Amino acid sequence: MRKIQISKAFTLIESGPVVLVTTHDGKKNNIMTISWTMVVDFTPIFAMTTGPWNYSFAALCKTKECVIAIPTVDMLDKVIGVGTCSGADTDKFKKFMLTPVNGKHVKAPLIKECLANIECKVVDIIEKHNIVILEVVAAYFDNSRKEKRTVHAVGDGTFIVDGRKLDRREMMLSKLPDGV
Repeated sequence: MRKIQISKAFTLIESGPVVLVTTHDGKKNNIMTISWTMVVDFTPIFAMTTGPWNYSFAALCKTKECVIAIPTVDMLDKVIGVGTCSGADTDKFKKFMLTPVNGKHVKAPLIKECLANIECKVVDIIEKHNIVILEVVAAYFDNSRKEKRTVHAVGDGTFIVDGRKLDRREMMLSKLPDGV
């Protein structure tokens, strides 16, 4: 094995798919690209890393709500484009031809073109580590989409695409104690 820089260790265990996070600040919608998200426990609680360097962060802090939209591999160039410009001077929905859809529980919009959308409320912000804790209030999945593969950032400008789905539910369920 070859030693790597400690600062690159995160590329070995990068988390979930790259997502688009929408906000609404009371005047306009915005989108930011986030590659650091995680599920917290077995509850509808998520965490993501973001901070004041993202224009949407101010809206997230002000409104305490957002939508996590999960794009697919066919949207990768749009996802990168969203993440490489600022909502301060760009209408990202217009520029990247994305369709905002009204949420049922939050003012931040869903993104029609995404495979899934998750409406969330902010329950905590851990400033020391730039972690935002989110509670899921509604989730939607578009079964009509042909492309369902998501994209995972490695952290160095490269990405991994989900592959084949392996089903081991029966094997795992047979090993769980009764009542779980």
